[in-house]
Amino acid sequence: MARLIWTEPALTDLEVIAEYIALDNPDAAKTLVRKVFDTVDRLVHFPDSGSKPPEIKRLPYRQVIVSPCRIFYRAAADNIYIVLVMRGEQDLNIAELTTRE
Repeated sequence: MARLIWTEPALTDLEVIAEYIALDNPDAAKTLVRKVFDTVDRLVHFPDSGSKPPEIKRLPYRQVIVSPCRIFYRAAADNIYIVLVMRGEQDLNIAELTTRE
């Protein structure tokens, strides 16, 4: 079983998104955070279950979607690194993704 490691920037990304949603609907923000953690926790058993992001098919990252979020991760040895959480309507900044580990 792999070990799940959240990077600080990814946790901050999720916090910022949740805080924005909480301005209008605190319960929806809590539900989103819970769904994100539940979905990501499954990666320890199924690390290849995420899809290859179309923008970066040649890079070693995968993503899982928990609407409205895209969660980017990379599996290496026995670790899974959660490196970026972003809203789905945003454009992916590849440089930001690759410099976060």
